[in-house]
Amino acid sequence: MNLRIPGPVPLPAEIAKAMQKPMIDHRGPEFAALLLRVTAALKRIFQTDNDLLIFTSSGTGALEAALVNTISPGDHVLAFSAGAFGDKFAQMARAFGAAVTQVDFEWGSAIEPERVARAVRENSATRAVLVTHNETSTGVLHPLQNIARAVRENSDAVLIVDAVSSLGAVKVQTDAWGIDLIATAAQKAWACPPGLAMVSISPRAWKAAATAKTPRYYFDFAEMKKWTLKGQTPFTPAVLNYYALDQSVAMIEAEGIANVYARHARIAQRVRDTAKRMGFALVAEERFASPTATALTLPQGIQAEDLRRVAREEFGLVIAGGQGKLSGKIIRIGHLGWVSEEEIDRAMRALDEAMEKVQ
Repeated sequence: MNLRIPGPVPLPAEIAKAMQKPMIDHRGPEFAALLLRVTAALKRIFQTDNDLLIFTSSGTGALEAALVNTISPGDHVLAFSAGAFGDKFAQMARAFGAAVTQVDFEWGSAIEPERVARAVRENSATRAVLVTHNETSTGVLHPLQNIARAVRENSDAVLIVDAVSSLGAVKVQTDAWGIDLIATAAQKAWACPPGLAMVSISPRAWKAAATAKTPRYYFDFAEMKKWTLKGQTPFTPAVLNYYALDQSVAMIEAEGIANVYARHARIAQRVRDTAKRMGFALVAEERFASPTATALTLPQGIQAEDLRRVAREEFGLVIAGGQGKLSGKIIRIGHLGWVSEEEIDRAMRALDEAMEKVQ
């Protein structure tokens, strides 16, 4: 099977092998060394000196943790959305009783920093600002550095960033850009199995956490930090997934983080160029096209779900469909993690052959 969705992604042999190590005591010195080593490496890749915590959960768990530790029911939250995951982030805040003002942008376009600055100024009581960095439902990478600057120059609100499908593949300077909480998940650019989520926490976020009234237990930052400092977690962690993440960060640092970014950008461009030659069109404005996932509208007469079915059943290629209002209307190709030009070329050839079958 050629798995080319925006996550989970194929496991490199080195990471799969790392998960075959023996089980260890999660309260013992071996796990403590593993946890502290992985945390230190993640902080280097996140480019942060802030606290960094790892939860046994999906990426959504880390986003929930960011919310419940910083807001109280009734707090004003400003959410910027241009896709399905931006919408879900806002819905999550509403679920915890926040008074959410959602600022929407056209799907396929980028969040505009100027509108962010204006909205932040007009909503001076905002407690938290929500941004999705990489919107895989549309294949758009939003200009996070400029968005963060717009927030920081106009507000002291906590900036919470969903970087689930970007961090580790796309340049992010957490501290330099003034990001308070940024979350990612191991099954995306890190090329690990689903099961671990990582979040960094700034002093501004800790200050907000000190007064936040939303109930939390499993996702309590203060409790997790207390246990992390002694090399443990409050509850049983997914130990084998830590082995995988340990191998992943070692591979990323061996390749060099700048080289990792360049590889993702190069392969994404290869996908876009090939897709356009085949008659597809990008959902995203090309200048904001994602380095980790490409969303494509289909040539006239081809149905997205027919193409996905034929690609899977006859050519072993698994690609994603549309989400939200794009459901059934587009296809999405993931190209994140330990993907090479040769692997993506095989995927695109299979897609081309599937196209011939459904035309």
